[in-house]
Amino acid sequence: MIELSKGIELDFEKAMPELVAAMLGMGWNVNKDDSTDTTEDDFDLDSSVFMLDKSGKLPDKHHVVYYNNLKSPDSEVCIEHMGDNLTGAGEGDDEVILFDLRKVPDYIHKLVITVTIHRAQKRNQNFGMVEDAFLRVVNVSSKEEVLRFDLDEEFTLETSVILTEIYRTDTGWAIKALAEGVDGGLDELVSKYTA
Repeated sequence: MIELSKGIELDFEKAMPELVAAMLGMGWNVNKDDSTDTTEDDFDLDSSVFMLDKSGKLPDKHHVVYYNNLKSPDSEVCIEHMGDNLTGAGEGDDEVILFDLRKVPDYIHKLVITVTIHRAQKRNQNFGMVEDAFLRVVNVSSKEEVLRFDLDEEFTLETSVILTEIYRTDTGWAIKALAEGVDGGLDELVSKYTA
């Protein structure tokens, strides 16, 4: 297994050429030492994938795969969100997204993976209250965890995080660990990537 850290880029073709279909799992816990009225049961993090074209923009709103749009708009369905976890309770993956890089349409050049806090402003929540967040990639063929990114960044008031981006190269695909905090939710991220 390869461990990523912020800023690290990895070429799939060189490091793991067999990786084409994968399960992307994300998990997190709520910082129980935080002195707020927030409980784990009402702390809802949501994972999303933004499918961007060559200019780094969304072709349209259907190219955001998230809890209200579980499948990519292409006929092959290259990305599928397996559903919303409302609490993050329990061990292991809290949300899962399946993707197959062989099926990604030619006009899509980048897949940006994000996590947002649902109703963060209303609930007075932010990523300073989250701990043990991670993203892992499991090879569907071998069922092995091949890549892991433990999000050990110190966030404070941010309510969204751009975790990683998977992008096309001359030889295939590569991944870059970002851990970029954003003040705002899903709407702000959509605006960021809208032409």
